[in-house]
Amino acid sequence: MRGIVPLAMVALAAAALLTQTVRRLGLRHGLVDVPNERSSHARPTPRGGGVAVVAASTACFAVLWIERRLDTPLWAALAGGLAVAFIGLLDDRKPLPAAVRLAAHAGAALWAVVWLGGLPPLQFGATLASSGGLGYLLAVLGIIWAINLFNFMDGIDGIAASEAIFIALAGAALSLLMGVSPGVALAAGVFAAACGGFLLWNWPPARIFLGDVGSGYLGYVIVVLAVGAVRERPAALWVWLILGGSFFVDATVTLVRRVLRRERVHVAHRSHAYQQLARRWRSHRRVTLAVLIVNLVWFLPWALFAAKLPQHSAAVVLMAFVPLAVLAVLSGAGRDETESQEP
Repeated sequence: MRGIVPLAMVALAAAALLTQTVRRLGLRHGLVDVPNERSSHARPTPRGGGVAVVAASTACFAVLWIERRLDTPLWAALAGGLAVAFIGLLDDRKPLPAAVRLAAHAGAALWAVVWLGGLPPLQFGATLASSGGLGYLLAVLGIIWAINLFNFMDGIDGIAASEAIFIALAGAALSLLMGVSPGVALAAGVFAAACGGFLLWNWPPARIFLGDVGSGYLGYVIVVLAVGAVRERPAALWVWLILGGSFFVDATVTLVRRVLRRERVHVAHRSHAYQQLARRWRSHRRVTLAVLIVNLVWFLPWALFAAKLPQHSAAVVLMAFVPLAVLAVLSGAGRDETESQEP
């Protein structure tokens, strides 16, 4: 981990300065999100700040690769995030058909999976289960889901960037604890720093938004880092999954309840638990802080437990997720929006 702090500081500073520049350009050229009936913000706000995270992260990944502290397969897989970011940037400027976005996400996911060698064997108890050719499909679908997961959950100020920072830093630390080589932790560290530089401008009340260029990129990088760790320690998949539990549980419960009501799930909505709470509490900051607290006092200890006892890691996922799924339902995840009396 030698030399990571200076590089992380460069990533943070570069992302902060680039975010300021993107914000200024957005205001000058009218590239702003104007509030509508589905919005969670009240005033026009520049978008596309994720460009700063993409640029700072990619540059630092390249430095790590040049210094031979990041192996070529992981570097190439992370570089595939540029395609996700590019299609997101186009979508920020002018909405693209869902099929075009999905094709781009699938292509980037396949690129990453090929470089990383598919989905490694997964640990269930003391058994390592090889998925063979099916592993490629599962890994591609997992990456596509992660890309869109961050897009779904990037609905209030600060939540996506702070979640990415938590997952990356905790994932880096626990991966090292499990004996994963430093490359994953180094990449996760500079990525978290870049997200931190953006978060300085996105913390509630946000002065700029990630946009699709950033939200999809965050999801892509996190899942690629997770698969990179799984290549060396099969149980790492469950550890990283637990760390992303706040987003995964909320999005999954919301999706299931909407499907059961036969709603059109591809249509924009504001029925995630975090969105319901933001309206109920009339504060983005309180909700974002609440998610961070849940991450630190609930998901992090469970992830640590899974890392120390890898033979039980798959079961720990259920222990961590089931109570939070109940809490998500109680918080209104997936509730029919027409039933809510909140403004």
